[in-house]
Parts: sequence; structure tokens; C-alpha cells
Amino acid sequence: MYSLDTLNVSYKKKKGDINRRLNHFRSVFKKSDEFIFKELCFCLLTPQSKARTCDKAIETLYKTGLLFDDTEKEISNKVRDIRFRNNKARYIILARDLFTDSKTNKISIKKTIQKYEKDIPALRLWLVKNIKGMGMKEASHFLRNIGKGNDIAILDRHILRNLERYKVIDSIPKTITLKRYIEIENCVRKLSEDTKIPMDALDLLFWSKETGEIFK
Repeated sequence: MYSLDTLNVSYKKKKGDINRRLNHFRSVFKKSDEFIFKELCFCLLTPQSKARTCDKAIETLYKTGLLFDDTEKEISNKVRDIRFRNNKARYIILARDLFTDSKTNKISIKKTIQKYEKDIPALRLWLVKNIKGMGMKEASHFLRNIGKGNDIAILDRHILRNLERYKVIDSIPKTITLKRYIEIENCVRKLSEDTKIPMDALDLLFWSKETGEIFK
């Protein structure tokens, strides 16, 4: 049931939709610093929360401008449907402080990404080390969503479940250290090479199998 042949058949059926979504991600970095920051904040909200719920919350904060002006308490009050909302509101404020230019008082995040974008693994580690609440999974998610994650894996529960089903990993680890994350990511890279399905496409394929949609 879970063979590489069936995986390829599934991919062929969804390839068009997946490619359209990936092309959208690749266009995101042309947008404003504020838009890129919004995507980072979306990924900060996602741990143990539904992506659609997080997207709705962050879009409201972004469109009203509250993402850039509200206090920690006010942001927490506006993301009531998000698990651990108090912590995540604090993470947003800390990230906002980190990426606010002291001279212009505006968000400036793209220049940091551009500084590292020829070395995506180094950029990902920088994000993990400097942004409170951002682990390897969230950093990988963010980079994929801004078109910089074609050769990295987003190891969330949906992906890990499928990796186990297709015998890419023996079991789903209860916790994932940095070393283990890289090891599993290398296994995903090998699966990508064996199936000729790009890594970022594999992620959306597995995610759609679990959720029924190709989202982000």
C-alpha cells in the first residue's frame, strides 16, 4: 500500500497543484519586508496549532497593522484560538524587536536572509539561534514559504507519519535533536533522489495526504 510506486502515482495526480503552490512560494520574497515578517510570525504560531487557524490569525494582525504595533498582551488576546498564545505572542514581539531597524523604526528582515541565502543550512541555523520559539521545523517551514527551502525538510507530525509509513524511518521520534533532524532530513533527500520528487514537493504531497489540501 505504501510503496514508492504508489507515491509516484499520487505525485503525478497532484503535481500541477503542487507546482503552482511552490511557484507561489518562490514569488513571495519579491514582496515587502513586512510581508516576509508576517510569514515568519505565521510559522512561530504553528507548533501544536492548525495551520488554517494560524493563517487566519496572522492575516488579521497583518491587515490591521496590529502585528507591528500591538503589545504582547494585545496580540495574545487576538490569537485566542492558538495554543500557547501567551508564549507565541512574546515570540512575535521579540522577533519584531530583532528585525526592527533602529534608524527607520521599520521591519528589515530581507537583508539578513540575503546575507545567508547562498548557504540555506547556515541561514536556518541563524534563525534557530536568534529567534525565540523557532526550532528547525519552524525555520524550515518559514524558508520554504518564502521560496528558500527547496532542499530542506519540514519535519512536522504529518511528514514524520508518512516517512514512517514509507519506511524512510523506523519510527517517529518523541523528540528530535538537531543531529537527528539532519539525519532524517538526509533520509528525505535520499527518498527525493529515489523517486525524482523534489523535496519541497514531497512535503506538500505528504501534507495533502494527511490534511486533504495543499496549503503551506
